[in-house]
Amino acid sequence: MIEVMVDESLEGEKPPDCDAVRTAVAAALEVAGVNEQPTLCVRFSDDETVRSLNSDWRGKDRVTDVLSFPMQDGPDYCFDEPLGDIVLAWPFVQLEAERLGLKAVDHARHLIVHGVLHLLGHDHLDDAEAARMQRLES
Repeated sequence: MIEVMVDESLEGEKPPDCDAVRTAVAAALEVAGVNEQPTLCVRFSDDETVRSLNSDWRGKDRVTDVLSFPMQDGPDYCFDEPLGDIVLAWPFVQLEAERLGLKAVDHARHLIVHGVLHLLGHDHLDDAEAARMQRLES
């Protein structure tokens, strides 16, 4: 089950609908070679909430586009249990998309794929892993 939450505090352009979110999650699962349907939550929030989460959980007191909160450690995942949560700073994502010349919904889809890959244990701390993750995302 894919739960999609949109914070009431959001204004302006609406985030992607549930179908678009589910499509992005399915794409991430496919490129990661996962044939199961996990339970996870994708939340669209305001910049301040994401800044606070980033500060509390990562020690980085600034807004970021997407955060992932895995609830399991791989490589053996139990898909009967929740995989984790993904939180997007929707206003920040919209500004980032504009700066990059992208549609906000398309940028959000990419970030959801990125977040799901993080939930599945992928990271980009070194160049080799970053390159692998980028290949999976494209």
